[in-house]
Formats: sequence, C-alpha cells, structure tokens
Amino acid sequence: MTKQTILGRVTQLAKANVNALLDQAEDPQKMLDQLIRDYTNNIAEAEQAVAATIGNLRLMEQDHTEDVEAAAEWGGKALAASRKADELRGAGSAAEADTFDNLAKVALGRQLQSEQEAKTAEPTIASQTEVVDKLKTGLDQMKAKLSELKAKRDELVARSKSAQAQNQMMDAVKNIDVLDPTSELSRFEDKVRREEAKALGKQELAASSLDAQFEQLDSLGDSAEIEARLAALKTGA
Repeated sequence: MTKQTILGRVTQLAKANVNALLDQAEDPQKMLDQLIRDYTNNIAEAEQAVAATIGNLRLMEQDHTEDVEAAAEWGGKALAASRKADELRGAGSAAEADTFDNLAKVALGRQLQSEQEAKTAEPTIASQTEVVDKLKTGLDQMKAKLSELKAKRDELVARSKSAQAQNQMMDAVKNIDVLDPTSELSRFEDKVRREEAKALGKQELAASSLDAQFEQLDSLGDSAEIEARLAALKTGA
C-alpha cells in the first residue's frame, strides 16, 4: 500500500495542472525549479519503495528455490531409506527394515511439506514479478518525464527571458518621443529658406539704397551742369 501511495503521489504530480501553478507564481522560474526538486524527491522515494519490493521478491524466490531443493533432497533420502529397508528385509532383518521404512516415510513427509510450500509461494512470486515489472516501467517513465520537465523548464525560461527583453525594449521605445526624420528635415529646410529669404531681402534693400544714392548723385550732376550753363549765358561766353 505504501509503495502504491508513493507511486500514486508521483503520478498525481506528473498530471498536476502546472500551467495554473505557474500563473499563480510570482516567479515562474522558481516555481519550475521547485517542481523539478519535488518530482526528483518523489522519484527517489519511489525508487526506494521499488527496491524494497524487488528485495522481497528475491527473498521469496530464494525461499522457493530452497524449498524445491529441499523437496528433491528429502525425496533422495526417502528413496535411499526405502532401498535400505528392502535390502534389510531381503536379508531377513524385518525390524531394521521397518525402521528404514519409517525413515523413508518421514523423508517423504518432509518432501511433501517442501513441495507444498514451494507450490504455495509460486502464485505470489508470479504476482510480485508482474508488480516489479510494472514498477520498473513506471520508474523509467517517471525518469523520462523528469528529463522532459527539465528540458521544458529550460525552454520556458529562455522564452520568458526573451519575452522580458522584448517587452523592455518596447517599453523603452514607447517612452521615447519618436519624430519623423523627414518632418524634421522639412522644418529645418523651411528655416533655411526663411534665412535665405531674409538675406535676399537685405541684399535687395541694400541695392535699392545704393541705386537711390547714384540717382541722387546723377541729379546733383545735372543741377551743376545747368548752373554752369546759366552762368555762361550771363557772361556771354
């Protein structure tokens, strides 16, 4: 019963709703590690129970072998005693012959007892052999499940770390004020164009002022020419 309880507990652990446990865990990796430790400990318990079952089976097999050998040995002694009795009876020693016949009967009784004990043990040995075979198979399956669990743990941990890294990257990207580079270039181009237009305006303004000065100079030249001609007229030159 203890052995079945231990194996049953391991089986229940193997069939546990691991996803629900992981969803409730603050740290899924620690939860997986603890699950593996628990599973490993239960397998160790099961191994001890199975080892004890195998040990008991081997003891029964040894007892059965001893009973079979004892039956054969008592049969040999019964045959030897019977032959001795026949020999003595043939030699006219009836009393001694009876003694050996009685010894033969005792030996046959021991032989029968040993045969019965061996026969009684055979169904139990067969049943226990079947149980041991199933337990060995169960242990092999548990160990395979443990290897699978460890591999799954490694895979899930790697995926979890990858997902965390991706989430961190996405959170960092969301916190950055991402601007359209083309828009920034357009703004800068507009600023440059305004600066260029301002420079052109200044150049045009400067050119207009210079033209006005030359026009004023030309106007002064005309006035001087007129005054000179007027003076010539007055002097009759």
